[in-house]
Amino acid sequence: METNVFERTHTTATEISAHLYNAIIGITLLVGFAINYAMVKYIPVEAILSINTWVFFIGYFVCCMAGVALFSRSDNPAVSFLGYLLVVTPFGLVINLVVSRYNPAIVIDAIQATALITTIMMILGTMYPAFFRGIARGLFVALLCTIVVELVAIFIFKTHHTIIDWIVVLIFSGYIGVDWGRANSIPRTVDNAIDSAAALYMDIINLFLRLVRILGRR
Repeated sequence: METNVFERTHTTATEISAHLYNAIIGITLLVGFAINYAMVKYIPVEAILSINTWVFFIGYFVCCMAGVALFSRSDNPAVSFLGYLLVVTPFGLVINLVVSRYNPAIVIDAIQATALITTIMMILGTMYPAFFRGIARGLFVALLCTIVVELVAIFIFKTHHTIIDWIVVLIFSGYIGVDWGRANSIPRTVDNAIDSAAALYMDIINLFLRLVRILGRR
């Protein structure tokens, strides 16, 4: 099987209906969001801050990369879901750190804005899949360039520009449309639904985190 989730053109697994496929994507996303909510509610921020910075970042990237590798390479739904959880958990710690800095009203506004943008981009991704396929490479290049610029600004110039947050919002909004369109162009299996949900989860959470920062500056 292809290692890239969205390059899968055939399968030996049983295909399911479009309604069930999309329902599994939605349920998988909700499970991830519920876990993140529980982590924010029950894990004290002080406990996360007590972790050595290098240990935290190394653990974050190792966990995320291991999770992506699992759900990308496996055609077993259980293994893919485990990979998804390995991505959800470190993201939950980051979400906890971020939202603890802001008023709950700002966080709620960011959640509502994220839900609205996600819905709109999924609709557009369904209506214009060819367009979003066409911009996928451009979004990837734009994201890499933005990451480099942001790292230089933070570590060399010791500053951060709000425009970068807006650019990231646009990029991940585009990625939601791209990944939703891709999700509905591959074989509809349980495993592919979970893998697609994992990709969409990362798009949505990155969008949310940037919106929190933008709204927090109002």
